[in-house]
Amino acid sequence: MKVKKAHVFLIVFLAVAALLIVYAFTFGKNKNGAPGKGGKPGKGAWGAAGNTEFSVITKVVEPETLHGYIVANGEIESQNSVSVYPNVSGKIISTQVMLGSSVKRGDVIAYVDPSQPGEYYKQSPVYAPIAGSVISTPAKNGTTVSPNTEITRIGDINNLQIVADIPERYVSFLKPGLKALVSVQAYPEETFAATVKRVSPVVDAASRTKQIILTFDQRDPKINAGMFSQIILYTKDYSGAVTVPKSALVTNEDKYFAYVLQGDSTVEKREVSLGEEVDGIVQIISGLREGERVVVQGQTSLSQGAKVKDITGAAEQLNAKYGDKDARGKK
Repeated sequence: MKVKKAHVFLIVFLAVAALLIVYAFTFGKNKNGAPGKGGKPGKGAWGAAGNTEFSVITKVVEPETLHGYIVANGEIESQNSVSVYPNVSGKIISTQVMLGSSVKRGDVIAYVDPSQPGEYYKQSPVYAPIAGSVISTPAKNGTTVSPNTEITRIGDINNLQIVADIPERYVSFLKPGLKALVSVQAYPEETFAATVKRVSPVVDAASRTKQIILTFDQRDPKINAGMFSQIILYTKDYSGAVTVPKSALVTNEDKYFAYVLQGDSTVEKREVSLGEEVDGIVQIISGLREGERVVVQGQTSLSQGAKVKDITGAAEQLNAKYGDKDARGKK
């Protein structure tokens, strides 16, 4: 029994000694890592005031005009195009044009043979009703046609337009003169300026959309009739207020707050009122003034009066050096 008690006493003694050593090294160090005097904690990262310094990135708030927009798809077509029909029923025996051919008004497009079995009639020519280019594939020889059959289409490919259908919820924004940027799959890195020329007076009951017609501000040979396009249609500008990224704000009970950097490297938590938002940038109607510096990264760890270190400059330098490189460090 005595031997067992000695073992227990030794174990307890070593455990208490270990705890004392851990305590001394954890709470008894000063700023330089040496034990604090009198067993008091030193002034390390957690100073005498019990605060820590947070690294943040900031942005100076300035007035900015936000451009509201709608994204839609459209078809590029000739502004003026006409379907070509024969005067009689029969079979096409000769086609004088092909897709892309230029024609003048009165040129022969094709010949139709109206003859029936056992009969013979003179070939009937089909004429171009306008000057332009053949923009749809002509009917093939041997095709049976009637006066209601479209043989081909002729259009003015030098003057193109974009036809787009806009959802009904955006109808209040639509009007002639709105500006747009148009892109096509063939040139994904380029955009082409266009302007709304006409707006349909009615909403299509089946699709719940309203059709608009846009024309290009400048003719570009890269753009062809028949291309599919994507349209960014600018609807309304919002100005008269400073802006911040909405991600820079913190919320509490449906209220929004921003952290404003102060001259003593602390932050002030300030309630703000929001205006319009476009692409994650939001207007601040009240709560911020032009020229103030707001925390845009690192704000989730902050509180009123927190001490911060603004590393905006260093972050910008790193982004300039490495921001455009991929994971392998290549441009």
